[in-house]
Amino acid sequence: MFNLTPTVRNLLIANIIFFLAQSNFLPQLTQLGSLYPLGSPYFKAWQFITYMFLHGSWSHLLFNMFGLISFGPMLEQRWGGTRFLTFWLICGFGAGVLYEGTRFYESARMETARAEFSSHPTGGDFAEFFRTYYPDARGYETLAAALTRNPNNAELRQSAVQSIDGLVNDVRNSPNGGMLGASGAFFGVLMAFGYLFPNTKLIIFPIPVPLAAKYVVLGYAALELFLGTYRIPGDNIAHFAHLGGLLIGFIVLKIWERTSPDFY
Repeated sequence: MFNLTPTVRNLLIANIIFFLAQSNFLPQLTQLGSLYPLGSPYFKAWQFITYMFLHGSWSHLLFNMFGLISFGPMLEQRWGGTRFLTFWLICGFGAGVLYEGTRFYESARMETARAEFSSHPTGGDFAEFFRTYYPDARGYETLAAALTRNPNNAELRQSAVQSIDGLVNDVRNSPNGGMLGASGAFFGVLMAFGYLFPNTKLIIFPIPVPLAAKYVVLGYAALELFLGTYRIPGDNIAHFAHLGGLLIGFIVLKIWERTSPDFY
């Protein structure tokens, strides 16, 4: 069904081997290789590369590898193995860097909100903090309601401040806060496919009609921007890493287009 080219095949095998290893033999690979936020005690520089070879589940792996083997071979046939691998790694690395930037920005906003709340804790602000930064959290409503009814109660105010301080510190230092997956690299490949083969027809489930590749790329970009901006409770997907892969892929394509006579 798929005419796998050498580099695509090797990337596929490497990702499967790493997933099997982290799932069965070396579970510590997940913590060592996932990309943690700057400032986390688990952050290491090599994670900008290693995170893209690790996955959180079989479905996560299958989605990214299906994208790789669907769009990668035509790009490798056009560019050659070395350029394709370079593109894959640059997109994955760049997506990680951009995602770290968004996490750093969000962390700074959260720290500002925490400081403002600590200086003047109220029940409404307590509930708003959770709704903004931890929409999946439950149980905070009781304390928020009590503090609203008794805004000058020192014990309630202190409890609310300690609750938010503990939550922020736990999230920053959590061993489960790393990002992993080849999605950033895959979305870069998707961008390249849509750029080089814009009118190729694709079937995207559950849309019943074929769409040109250029519209698929635009549709994914719009969807990821929406989901990244308006977070849905329970959604732990790194949408800005996907957008980062698309953006870095586009930038690399434009640079290569201007500097490489054999780009096409």
